[in-house]
Amino acid sequence: MKKDYLETVRTGGQLNKKEQMLLIIQLSIPAILAQVSSVIMQYIDASMVGRLGAEASASIGLVSSTTWLMGGLCNAAGIGFTVQVAHKIGAGRNRDARRIVRHGLLYLLGFSLVLAALGCFLSFFLPGWLGGDASIRKMAGSYFLVYALALPALQMRMAAGGMLQSSGNMRIPSALNILMCVLDVLFNSVLIFPSLRIGSIRIPGAGLGVTGAALGTALSEVVVSILMLLFLLVRSEELHIRRGERASFQKEELMTAIRIAVPVGVESAVMGGAYVVFTRIVSPLGNIALAANSFAITAESLCYMPGYGIAAAATTLIGQSLGAGRQKLARQMGLLTTGFGMAVMAGTGVLLYLLAPQMIGILTPDPEIRALGTQVLRIEAFAEPMFAASIVASGVFRGAGDTLVPSVMNFVSMWLVRLTLAAILAPRLGLRGAWIAMCIELWVRGLLFLGRLVRQDRGRFSVFFRSSAKQEVIKPNR
Repeated sequence: MKKDYLETVRTGGQLNKKEQMLLIIQLSIPAILAQVSSVIMQYIDASMVGRLGAEASASIGLVSSTTWLMGGLCNAAGIGFTVQVAHKIGAGRNRDARRIVRHGLLYLLGFSLVLAALGCFLSFFLPGWLGGDASIRKMAGSYFLVYALALPALQMRMAAGGMLQSSGNMRIPSALNILMCVLDVLFNSVLIFPSLRIGSIRIPGAGLGVTGAALGTALSEVVVSILMLLFLLVRSEELHIRRGERASFQKEELMTAIRIAVPVGVESAVMGGAYVVFTRIVSPLGNIALAANSFAITAESLCYMPGYGIAAAATTLIGQSLGAGRQKLARQMGLLTTGFGMAVMAGTGVLLYLLAPQMIGILTPDPEIRALGTQVLRIEAFAEPMFAASIVASGVFRGAGDTLVPSVMNFVSMWLVRLTLAAILAPRLGLRGAWIAMCIELWVRGLLFLGRLVRQDRGRFSVFFRSSAKQEVIKPNR
């Protein structure tokens, strides 16, 4: 059914509101499951490391904002190519889409290798720069070093998964991301803890602690990235490599990728830098606050990951609709997906408020961390609907190739609102003050994105993709 609806989008057929909503839900559910599985993996890491003590938890929390920055840059680099894949497939130009896949993967691999080298260098200095206590710096540096070495695998997994999603295939990336969660559990259980003997049974363990958690995640990334590439390049109906098919370099496509990716990359760097500064604001509050902040962020992510799943579906739908030259349908889908995301995350916000003690309790046995983490989660619960507005609307704009203005809005909101308020409130109210600042900022950000979405609905999306999409519909090359 989902495939029929997507084909209707590509061929110019009509979809009523109910059918549009069904298509959004059908594409969103696998993407949501993939996002939730990644959070479960973070839960597993945090829960296992939490059993090692507050210092081990704080060491990961110290560098977590920088790992998000690196991951965000990898994601941004891939978007420049995945959006074009969606437009080409929507226009029926599958051969061009395959060319973008081939060249895009090569460019992205080179980018990730450079980023990995930079990360390895930074791992020796980063914990000290972030103001981490001397007792956790070595563990934090070791964790970040392993993460940096695994960046090429992370880049390939993200890129291949994004390209499969752009073709309308949400199930395979979702299934493989769930597999990554399972593998992470298996690898972590062996690598984090020392060998254990229960009666006559000996359970092997490497006893590597925090480093073992990083290695477990890295190994699962490597395995799943290989499988994701196999499905993309061998099994994908639209995108698999054809024998004898030429894939000549197209400068215009590279420049388009850069045009789309650079604002998102700058946004990721700016936002990631803001998270690093936010961590720096929290660090002087002590290891308990630092660990509670890290655990609360992990716990909250279970509530906002559905928004990112819906945003991934929105990018595919908007991209293919515009590739087929269907401006009106793209605008309708943009409003529907954003409204759907806000409704879903309003529900998860209620659950976050009610279940905050249990969500933190899974991650740590420390009563001080649990109490503080519960308080800040309940503050954040009130921001979830507007957080959804910014997340899903951003996915809509990316599907249209509109990345510059949303990136500027994120910058203004994060740096001028969140960090300014956090710097004022954290010394006075502790971690609670920092999270009050976060809640206020997410409301501001959501209102900014909703305002732009409404203005776009009254006008049109990217002029560039509007004109290019019309040309592509005329000459399909499947």
